[in-house]
Amino acid sequence: MNRKLNCILLIDDDEPTNFLNKMTLEQANCAQHIRIAQSGQEALDYLHVCDAVAAGPVSTTSGWVAEDLSHRPRPDLIFLDINMPAMDGWEFLERYRSLPGKQKADIVLIMLTTSLNPDDASKIRTIPEVSGFWNKPLSQDQLDKLMEKYFSS
Repeated sequence: MNRKLNCILLIDDDEPTNFLNKMTLEQANCAQHIRIAQSGQEALDYLHVCDAVAAGPVSTTSGWVAEDLSHRPRPDLIFLDINMPAMDGWEFLERYRSLPGKQKADIVLIMLTTSLNPDDASKIRTIPEVSGFWNKPLSQDQLDKLMEKYFSS
């Protein structure tokens, strides 16, 4: 690994997948912090709280609060699942795209999915905020390539 990231955010409702992905990230020792949001809304709330330092206390629908900012570092990298209940990855992306530029600046976003639908891959290519579309679970080889491409010194 060329550089250790401050924070990686996993957005997935599936606990076993989160466990496997977190283990891969921990074994790679590529981030100071690994955070998990189990829904799109929880992830959006997390991103709002990350940039709330100057704005004062913030409360959110999923319970993230500004007082927790020392535990809510801004992610350098997001892994996003497509198929989640309530707010799926597509709806998350729509809302993410409308965030102010400073809230998403320099964040690399990778879709991780079990979807075999070729329409999903085609749709992803039309969304400039998404840097990649990979099958789950995250592999060490994928992570090595990603770190080299986006985070090498």
